[in-house]
Amino acid sequence: MVTTGGSALRSLVRALPGPDADPVLMFVEGAAGEGKSHLLQELADLQRPADRRGPADPPGVPDLARLWWRCGAEGGPPDEDEHRREPALWLVDDVHRADADELRRLRRVLEGLERGSAAVVTYRPEELPVPGLPLGSPPMTYPNRPTVLRSRLVPWDEERVRRAAAEALGESGGCTDEAVTRIHERTGGVPRVVVDLLAMVRGQWPAFTGTAAEVDAAGVPPRLAELVLSRTHALSPEHRPVVWAAAVLDGPVGREELIAVSGLGAATGNSALLRALESAALAEPAEGRYGFAVPLAASAVRATVPGPVRQDLHRRTANVLSRRHPVAWAAVAGHHRAAGDSPRWLRAVEKAAEAAEASGRHQQAITLLERTLATPDIPPQARARLAPLLARNAVTGLRSDQTVDVLAQIVRDAALPPAVRGELRLDLGLMLCNQMGRFPEGWRVLEVAAAELRDVRSPLAARAMAALVLPYHPGVSLDVHQSWLIKAVAAADDSGDEAMRTAVLANHVGLAMSWADPEAWELVAKLPVESTDPACARQAARGLCNAADSAVWLGFYGRVDDLLTRGRELSARTGAPYTEHSALGTLLLQAWWTGQWLGLAERCEEFITATADMPLIASDAYLVRGLLAVAQGDWGEAKSWLLQRGTFGTENLPVPLGAAAAGALIRLALARQEVGVAAEQARSAWKVVADKGVWPWAAELAPWAVEALVRAGDSGTAHTMVRNFAQGLGHCDAPAARAALVWSRAVLTETDAPARERREGLREAAKLYGEAAAAYAELPRPYSQALTTEGAARCVLAADTEGAGGPAPEGETAAEPAAAPAPVSDDPETLAALTDLESCAQRFTDLGAVWDAARARALLRTRQPARKGRPPGRPSHADQLSPREEEVAQLAVSGLTNREIAATLHLSPRTVEQHIAGAMRKTGALSRRDLAHRPGPTPP
Repeated sequence: MVTTGGSALRSLVRALPGPDADPVLMFVEGAAGEGKSHLLQELADLQRPADRRGPADPPGVPDLARLWWRCGAEGGPPDEDEHRREPALWLVDDVHRADADELRRLRRVLEGLERGSAAVVTYRPEELPVPGLPLGSPPMTYPNRPTVLRSRLVPWDEERVRRAAAEALGESGGCTDEAVTRIHERTGGVPRVVVDLLAMVRGQWPAFTGTAAEVDAAGVPPRLAELVLSRTHALSPEHRPVVWAAAVLDGPVGREELIAVSGLGAATGNSALLRALESAALAEPAEGRYGFAVPLAASAVRATVPGPVRQDLHRRTANVLSRRHPVAWAAVAGHHRAAGDSPRWLRAVEKAAEAAEASGRHQQAITLLERTLATPDIPPQARARLAPLLARNAVTGLRSDQTVDVLAQIVRDAALPPAVRGELRLDLGLMLCNQMGRFPEGWRVLEVAAAELRDVRSPLAARAMAALVLPYHPGVSLDVHQSWLIKAVAAADDSGDEAMRTAVLANHVGLAMSWADPEAWELVAKLPVESTDPACARQAARGLCNAADSAVWLGFYGRVDDLLTRGRELSARTGAPYTEHSALGTLLLQAWWTGQWLGLAERCEEFITATADMPLIASDAYLVRGLLAVAQGDWGEAKSWLLQRGTFGTENLPVPLGAAAAGALIRLALARQEVGVAAEQARSAWKVVADKGVWPWAAELAPWAVEALVRAGDSGTAHTMVRNFAQGLGHCDAPAARAALVWSRAVLTETDAPARERREGLREAAKLYGEAAAAYAELPRPYSQALTTEGAARCVLAADTEGAGGPAPEGETAAEPAAAPAPVSDDPETLAALTDLESCAQRFTDLGAVWDAARARALLRTRQPARKGRPPGRPSHADQLSPREEEVAQLAVSGLTNREIAATLHLSPRTVEQHIAGAMRKTGALSRRDLAHRPGPTPP
């Protein structure tokens, strides 16, 4: 029977005999530290004399006298004659320590067990004098025919180790999945070693945070070290090398490999292995595989091997591992280095990195190469071979600050061949732009790299030029990118390299799609997605993801899913994690614009956490999270998200992201009555887009920038903006930008009409808003559709009451409306506007746009007639929140100030203050935020 400590205890309790039953003898075997003595103590605690049993004792457990017999202990065994004729429970611990006399006496007791008695005998099977016979030879005889059982304890599984870690460290004290897995691996799950290692981990300074490296740094528990070293020392000097070899190999291996590393030869090696197994210095963890029963023990033994001997062991280990298939080159490299063989170490590192790159394990290659190149005194020729490998993997993989520092240092090495320096500079520039977000610096590095590589006629010159084709970052105009495209295409054709041609094509796709070139979709179709060349396929995947990202900004949402599906699958298959992660960011943008908001905030935050070391690639998630916060009225958090929470310089954001974030910040400033701030932000953000010349990227900025400038009194610049936006778009196919252009014209018409033409201007604005709403509905973009539909309704209602003072535009402070709503005409257009406004309020609510829903309902209330049958005057709500109090409370909880709530709901700040006070009094809330947890009932 194989059991853990807990299940063994239950088995023993069930096996104990009744008062008149045959005696029971249970043998419990377990390696050192597996909990045999602890098991006996638990069993003893369950067995109590009748006058000492309590209500917590298990039912059905017989009352037996407890007789401890600790073999090999001072004082000898208990007097067996005294208890021979009464039922008893014999607890015999560590029978492997018993000498011949003690074994004879123990046999006599066990052979004469009375009915109703039981004995539990524990031992270490690896230390028995006669293997398999706990009581020695000859075998036992049992005249009273006792029931004889055998149980073998096994180590803890990972879940049991997790519970022990939680008890020792606390749930939040570094008890991570990574730490638990490492502790289980290193201890083999042996309970005593787990507990000892956890004690060492807990005592670390600085405080343990739960990494595998910290577990390794804790060292070997002294109890384990003493045990394994004593067993090793018990071997003769000629046999110890087999244990040393196992320590250097650091894992179960076959007999031939173990003996080869030991250097003992076949005959002596076999004898040494047998002696090591007999003394339990080594074990057989798997059939035909030999090593330490507790993997952590290898470290203790390795530390005691004399230096020259240890180097020879590492050299032989490297040779043995090199003959395996496939070769674990990273392990081979480590052994060559430990052997002091630097040339072979560096060659093995190179092979390990190449193998990792070929299988898509870029991060593994990066870690190995970074660690190697950071070592002082690496020969220049080795640096020239390894540095390009590091750069290539880093560009394809994920961001590493250390990689950038290492590459920047290497390219300054005058001894590097020009072609190698140019290649390294290319990869450094790509990392600075793509992973680090340091675009101005990266652009300069790429320009130098293109010149260096062109001078040495390297085919990589095309790759450097292609990198200068992508238009996403600020500061360089579209014309410049197009001129680099011409050079890149020519260089790629001259190179004759298909992967290079595909890299240029992928960036051509990104450029063409960004400004809605009519030929863009034809270029997408040319991407060699079926190529069997991994390099070509990797570039094709990048092209697909570039196309998907541009399609999202253009408004081709129906095409995005297919592009992303194919791009992500190809990225995963060819090992391009950077491309794969960028595609995930595009999915977040797609979800925002298409109204798939359920759980979107959590998805954004999870993505930001997962890409914490890549702030640029997380920019999509920061933007979407900020846009959600604006719509939900969480203005306290919105600005922080939109500014990337300080992780990344927003001035270097890709232009479309920067424009969208600026639009949201302008909208936020307008809502807070910070018109001057909004106008300044509008001018600054518009200049970035205009300098770039990719006009579809103005779509998320234009309506808010136009409103800010008109409200700031700069209608001339606003008119120029709209005119330039229209001219820049020309006839290009950019649905989202075309809808935004109509929206911008609607805003301009609504806010800039002369007083004498106010009524006609509002009607024209309503018509334009309606056209924009229809365009957004077709995309579809439900949130933008709702905003523009609300704008149309607002203009119709304002035109209907022109002369009596209509509602203020979004964000402006308005006087509190009269107790009775303004009269509404029977005009069908006005009645339709009210219906549309009700629909908008519901759509905002369905999306989760709390602020927008409250604003739409507030506008609706200013024009809705009183319900029939309701008595005049204000209704009484007793202890329930009134609809207005409910609305005010909801906005207060989201973080809006009284002034901001007043602007949203067309109330005075004083009235807002009264509503909040009333809501807090009725619900017992202690603060504005506490209203979120109000227990009081609210009307539906």
